[in-house]
Amino acid sequence: MENARLAKGINQVDKHGFQKQVKDKVNRKLKARHEKKSVWFGLGLFGLVGWSVAIPTLLGIALGSWLDNHVPSRYSWTLSMLVVGVGLGCFNAWYWIKKESHHE
Repeated sequence: MENARLAKGINQVDKHGFQKQVKDKVNRKLKARHEKKSVWFGLGLFGLVGWSVAIPTLLGIALGSWLDNHVPSRYSWTLSMLVVGVGLGCFNAWYWIKKESHHE
């Protein structure tokens, strides 16, 4: 009988401790959600958007230059692939910004 009481008392302490941990985590998450983003977050997002446009643009230029040297054409492959790369880069940047805005 005494062991059952002791076990019940321990379970109550554990239950309250667990509830406190859960409550603390919820409060911490809610606080983080409502806080303004730091300057570093903005710079990181700015860098992410910049690279998401720059990489496809540079790859498009490289592909266009290679095509200009290997596939004769009336039109410049480099300029064509530059436009395609910028378009893909802008779409990619839009995707990342949309994805980050859904987290707020």
